[in-house]
Amino acid sequence: MTAILCLSAFSAPAFAGDVQVAVAANFTEPAKEIAAAFETKTGHRVTMSFGSSGAFYSQIQQGAPFEVFLSADAERPTRLEAETLGVKGSRFVYAYGTLALWSATPGLIDGNGAVLKKGNFQHIAIADPAAAPYGLAAVETMKKLGLYDTLSPKIVRGSSIAQTYGFIDSGSAELGFVALSQVYKQNKGSRWIVPAAFYTPIDQQAILLNPGANDPAAKAYIAFLKSPEAVKIIKSYGYAVH
Repeated sequence: MTAILCLSAFSAPAFAGDVQVAVAANFTEPAKEIAAAFETKTGHRVTMSFGSSGAFYSQIQQGAPFEVFLSADAERPTRLEAETLGVKGSRFVYAYGTLALWSATPGLIDGNGAVLKKGNFQHIAIADPAAAPYGLAAVETMKKLGLYDTLSPKIVRGSSIAQTYGFIDSGSAELGFVALSQVYKQNKGSRWIVPAAFYTPIDQQAILLNPGANDPAAKAYIAFLKSPEAVKIIKSYGYAVH
């Protein structure tokens, strides 16, 4: 009996469930790794959709059946809680993001971002600032440097930070602003890690949504996201976790 009572909260349940998770595009790779660990540990299954936080916010408002939302900001989960579309008190910061200027070309980007002032490129990619917090951070950075008006004609916008990365990786844009986590584990190209003081802090919040309020799988996923095992994965992609 004692052994039964000591079973971990993450032990496989008698009846495994499914949890539907909307994931901000910058968190794609760690989310996949976390889901694999969660499924192994609990037996529950995770179905994930990846995209911009702004697009997911609109979909949730329109009744999309996501049970958990991993946003790239704090603003949208806060709104969803206020709009009674998320479970009150379930919000928390699961990661603090970092903005990076990145190019697939070695040596193009210097260690302090001076390439932006030189302007010796045709296109610079950013995520849509209206839908993606990393895109907004990119705009804030260019304005902080006094270069936004100069660079505006060269800006190409991705619908999400994932598409933005694709523009740069494919060479459609010589450089652009991405989430550090997207390039953290690779040595390809060149990069400048943008000082945190240049943009509004990127506090990425998770929230349990109403469709998951009574779903054991969704609640277990939220709990696992806070576990040391998940935090270790998150940190391995260059995010800060306090």
